[in-house]
Amino acid sequence: MLVTGAAGRIGSVTTRHLSELGALVTALTLVEDPSLKADRVLVGDTRSEDDVRTALDGAELVVHLAALAHPTSGTPYDVYTTNVVSTFNVLAQAGALGIDRAVVASSINAYGVPFNPNDVLPAYYPLDEKIPSDVADWYSLSKQNDENTARMCWRRWGTDVVSFRFPHVNSAEAVRRQADGFIENPARGVREGWAYLDTRDAAYAIELGLTAPLSGAHTFFVAAGTTNAPYETEALLDAFAPGVPRLRRFVGREVPIDLTAARTVLGFQAQHELDLPIHRLEI
Repeated sequence: MLVTGAAGRIGSVTTRHLSELGALVTALTLVEDPSLKADRVLVGDTRSEDDVRTALDGAELVVHLAALAHPTSGTPYDVYTTNVVSTFNVLAQAGALGIDRAVVASSINAYGVPFNPNDVLPAYYPLDEKIPSDVADWYSLSKQNDENTARMCWRRWGTDVVSFRFPHVNSAEAVRRQADGFIENPARGVREGWAYLDTRDAAYAIELGLTAPLSGAHTFFVAAGTTNAPYETEALLDAFAPGVPRLRRFVGREVPIDLTAARTVLGFQAQHELDLPIHRLEI
């Protein structure tokens, strides 16, 4: 199995998780990381045909996590081209080799609103895989096109691809710090639905993406079932998105993302959720 971006925030936890499950893991990383737990560690660039060809040798499954993960991670050109070329290179070579399954890190930003510089909000809550997109930045565009590449790979080579629209993913400590910040400024989370995911749950989702009995190219939102804001979700939406339609009501701190597909198709349920007291929201 190949894991790209293996030294990243999600990659390092995923590499360890899959190795502990007994998988033979090749870790491809742009920077050396002596702490990586893998059977084979390669330093290379996912944009390089030669580096990816070497890393795929003997692989039966692929987890593609390598990316520049923010619009400010480089120039617009660097962010966009690094992400789309890397994903195309990895999936196209995997498909040509006849690899049956790949998991790709997409992003909640694939629908465009979170990083949009304009004054926009989601078309509705809960967010779901069919929500209309409004893209105005190069990172979100790259993630949207990564999902297109996944569909092309399946149609051309028959490789089943699972793309995860990850929200903010981080360690338990970092997620709690973000929650502390939302006490004073909860408005910052409205475009993402105050969604988050522990890195351990991200690794678990990837495991399920590799093993679920499915075929085709699928995109899933995955997130914790609760928000990382210490307020009732309905109160947050009343305050910060009063004009946005709600397709249903939300109980307590329930995250306003429809997780039905991930739960029913993959059997995913986050195991590491924040236990936060609910405060009264004062605006």
